[in-house]
Amino acid sequence: MNTGERMQSRRANNFLALVLAAMTTLAGLGVGGTARADPLDGVLEVRSAYVAIDQGVFQLFARVAYPVNDDIRAALKDGLMLTFDLDVIVSRERRFWVDETVAEYTLKRELIYHAVSDRYVTRDLDARNGEQHSYATLEEALEALGTVEAWPFLLSPQLSINKDYRVSLRAGVRRGRLPDTLRVLLFWTDDWHRESEWFSWSLQR
Repeated sequence: MNTGERMQSRRANNFLALVLAAMTTLAGLGVGGTARADPLDGVLEVRSAYVAIDQGVFQLFARVAYPVNDDIRAALKDGLMLTFDLDVIVSRERRFWVDETVAEYTLKRELIYHAVSDRYVTRDLDARNGEQHSYATLEEALEALGTVEAWPFLLSPQLSINKDYRVSLRAGVRRGRLPDTLRVLLFWTDDWHRESEWFSWSLQR
């Protein structure tokens, strides 16, 4: 066997080892014939939300329930990153036509498990310094991710004085960065992606 053939054989063996490792890992993550139908199974909903105005800045307060189960816990401990999106749409109400979208925003955050410290770490992707927090349990981390306090998302000059507006929220969870052992197989599945129903209310000014 020449040098080129040995290199091809080595790459093939490495790929096979990676696939076998991924299959072993995914057997415990709910991917396969005996897995749960949805690895993100559980409650996912915007439970409450309102807007407060401070010096012309509209600030969002919200409570979101995110799913928690053994599949999520195992996947995080095996290196999966989860991304949490909170979509916000501000629309002008129109009586005889569809509402007009005035502004759209998305609050983006991430969750990972840090094996060395045995803690769950969240990161705010919208913060300039990438603000991070760590929690002892997955439940604590998800509760923090589901709490939005005074997030500035809109300015008064963006709205007309004599018009009526609505605010709509939707929470989403999807997989983020994957370790090599998971990337091989999870590349072909969309199971790690869910969105809540829209939560809407009339904007009071």
